[in-house]
Amino acid sequence: MSALALSLDDLTDPARIGYPLLALGVFVGSVIPVVPTGAVVGAAAAVAMTTPHLSLPLVVLVATVAALAGDLITYGVARLGSDAAVRWVTRRQPVERLDAARATFARRGWQLVVVGRLLPAGRIPVLVAAAALAHPWRRLVPAAALAALLWAVAYSVLGVVSGGLFDSPLVATLVATVLVLLVGAVSGLVARRRRAPVRAPVSGDRRARPTDSTGERSALVGATEPGPPHGRGRLLRGGRAAVRVVCVWAATAVALVMLDRLLPGFEMDSWWQPVVCALLLGLLTAIGWPPVARLVLPLALFTLGVGGFLLMGAGVAAVFLVVPGVHIHDFRAAVVVAVALAAVGAVISSLLALDEDEIFFRRAARRARRAAATDPDQVPGVLFLQVDGLGHDVVRRAVRDGDMPTLARWLAEGGHELTGWHCDWSSQTGASVCGILHGDNTDILGFRWYEKDRDHVMACAHPGDAAEIERRHSDGRGLLAVDGAARGNLFTGDAEHVSLTMSAIPLVEKRRRRGRGHERLWAGYYTYFANPVNALRTFVASLVDVGRELLAAARQRRADVRPRTRRGGWYPLARPGTTVISRDIVVSAIIEDMMAGRSVVYADFLGYDEVAHHSGIERFDTLEVLRGIDRQIGRLHRATHLAPRPYRIVVLSDHGQTQGWAFADRFGESIEQFVGRQCGAPQGEPSNRHDSRRPAEGWQAGAVLAEATSGTGPIARRLRARVERAGTAEHRTRTESGRPGAVARAAPGVVVVASGHVAMVSFTEHDGRVELETIEREFPALLPALVDHPGVGFVLVRSREYGAVVLGRDGARRLATDAVEGADPLTAYGPHAADLVRRVDGFPHCADIMINSRYEPGTDDAPPFEPHVGSHGGLGGPQSRGFLLYPADLPAPGEIVGAEALHRVLRGWLTHLGHPEPAAASATTHPDSERTALSRN
Repeated sequence: MSALALSLDDLTDPARIGYPLLALGVFVGSVIPVVPTGAVVGAAAAVAMTTPHLSLPLVVLVATVAALAGDLITYGVARLGSDAAVRWVTRRQPVERLDAARATFARRGWQLVVVGRLLPAGRIPVLVAAAALAHPWRRLVPAAALAALLWAVAYSVLGVVSGGLFDSPLVATLVATVLVLLVGAVSGLVARRRRAPVRAPVSGDRRARPTDSTGERSALVGATEPGPPHGRGRLLRGGRAAVRVVCVWAATAVALVMLDRLLPGFEMDSWWQPVVCALLLGLLTAIGWPPVARLVLPLALFTLGVGGFLLMGAGVAAVFLVVPGVHIHDFRAAVVVAVALAAVGAVISSLLALDEDEIFFRRAARRARRAAATDPDQVPGVLFLQVDGLGHDVVRRAVRDGDMPTLARWLAEGGHELTGWHCDWSSQTGASVCGILHGDNTDILGFRWYEKDRDHVMACAHPGDAAEIERRHSDGRGLLAVDGAARGNLFTGDAEHVSLTMSAIPLVEKRRRRGRGHERLWAGYYTYFANPVNALRTFVASLVDVGRELLAAARQRRADVRPRTRRGGWYPLARPGTTVISRDIVVSAIIEDMMAGRSVVYADFLGYDEVAHHSGIERFDTLEVLRGIDRQIGRLHRATHLAPRPYRIVVLSDHGQTQGWAFADRFGESIEQFVGRQCGAPQGEPSNRHDSRRPAEGWQAGAVLAEATSGTGPIARRLRARVERAGTAEHRTRTESGRPGAVARAAPGVVVVASGHVAMVSFTEHDGRVELETIEREFPALLPALVDHPGVGFVLVRSREYGAVVLGRDGARRLATDAVEGADPLTAYGPHAADLVRRVDGFPHCADIMINSRYEPGTDDAPPFEPHVGSHGGLGGPQSRGFLLYPADLPAPGEIVGAEALHRVLRGWLTHLGHPEPAAASATTHPDSERTALSRN
């Protein structure tokens, strides 16, 4: 009897039978899906929390091993078993779901294994899909092990919660079971709602979603790009939110346990406290943080999200104060906990392929269903995405070489066409974007230019100047005038919704001072920094970009790559502002615009242009930035499929870039110094740009300068002869009359402004345009030295006798008659050069001398007048050739010359799609009529 009693005691002892029962229940439930395995694990975890008979770590370990064994057996039967065995494994599984699982598994196998294990009714379709595709064992086992571990931890957390709340093992077990079943029911309900019937897709509707034979959306179809089969997208639609919540909750609890052991000043007394704190912190982040972020946006904005973690640290400290047994000794520990938890959320999101767009896409999907019910034939919206500075030749090679896979896929599938367009003489963002958005870029000579009547250098990047430029060119009928949005641009295009747009800053500040409503200047910032995970991601990505810049610069120095420019100082720290921060915020703002269903959006991505200036137009680190922009374009393309209206995407550039060794580095002095020297400025200290690292270049630069001033070319000899025949004016030191000018002089009475490959010379003591004859008389050495300089391609001057004249080293061209003497100086600059130069000659503020750098067709380079490697702003080479990638069903644009012509093409496409023509706004009715009163003050 004693032996029998001992045997019965052994069979009823939880410490002896608990682990075998747990392993058996999980294993059987994994092979034969009739046992609620999650409830088994939750009950075991509840027992471990309330009694000493079971250990929670061992519960997680046993559940993981048993679940992994069951999954591997299921996979082995599906792959190696007979047809009857496969039918037995896949019973009660719809054929459509299995087919959809196979299609999705082919794109993202291991991630689908992980998520499929966590979703109700998602495990078997995934394993069967893996078997059908002969997924190798060596890749399946690690993914299945990770999935089983996450699954065991997730359901153990529910048992830990119940065990921490109730002392009775029986009550805790029952509550844990109920919690598990409740989570499963909610997940199933979400999955069924996600598979609700959708409207039949309209012919040509790019938002068409794949459906099964019953008209229901499959639960295993990619969620962000359900249309094109090659797009990246969500792995599973049904239960996605529930899975993310459970995983983040479990991971946060584990992170708190680790912090308890590793972080000084942070202590937890019991097992249940990390679980409860994780729940409360999750609620704080999801519910409390967004409104707080809206109120304290400036703090997050000007600290790039770092200030948000200070606020999160305060919230973490508050949560820990209300939970008994949790001790946090200082604010620093609270901030560390906040950062660590944000990092955990980022890791889980990346693991499950659930990035920060999830909430945007979910809201967009709801709006899309409402829009479909009310207006199924809505006019498609248009996204104009500008890749700043990306030339046509470079984008063609990037598509060919795999550096822009999104654009390459669109072209390969025939959905888009790629063409080029010819920029104006001023091939820079100010002139191009003003012409594209407003249809007028008259009198914009460069990114900077001098206006003699105001003694002021206009700068497109100055807010007051940008507002003045837009005031001069806007008629209220810009490209974005009808429900448009401008994101990250220089000008608004008359858009109602603007952010990160230079010309709008003075207007918005004036409206704020007058209390006239709220202009969402910071749109995109709020939606981005409202999620603290984004702030952490941006900070880490910025640090990576700084490291990438330092490494690339070091590689160029070691390899003695030429041309190159100095890239030290603050530039490595400033570079992420365009390559990471502004890019991500602009994308966030565009997604918000799509969620709102705005008709047209124009956004500028600056990163490529900035890095190409310093590194080169096709150097490795420049192309890496281009690949990042391409990924963001693909992300926006995926978002269009869930917007409340269909969207077409047009990708374009405002200009290209021509690479070359900077003028000052190549010739030993800047263009300002050279012109000043020819105009009698006192000799300054020798340029210190050339140091001991390049000892052989000093004498070469001196020889080049000697040749430049010797005047051996025929045009230089003719100019000197004219001066000798006419008689030279008495040389005198030029002094300024009245108060000193606001603009620095290269010589007394001489202003030189450089803008990329163009330099502009103005003589301030003469009103209006100074003629060639006057320049010859007062500065006889200047024009011969310019046309003979090896870094100067041609100069434009106005002659009293001949009108506008283009002068080069070996010839001249009279623009009034197109008569050429000697070699045409515009031959190397394309067939449109004469017309473009002639147009600039008629601008009111055209400089007295316009200088374009020398372009060498053989080497495809030109020396910019600014200290850049890749540059633009003039004529010659790739800088003059932008690109245009557009949907193939839009009318072909033909040859496009000038930004104004490109504006007409884009406006024609909007009209073709059904967008209304904007009406001209009067000064009393146009919402932005205050721009007429803006000044530079």
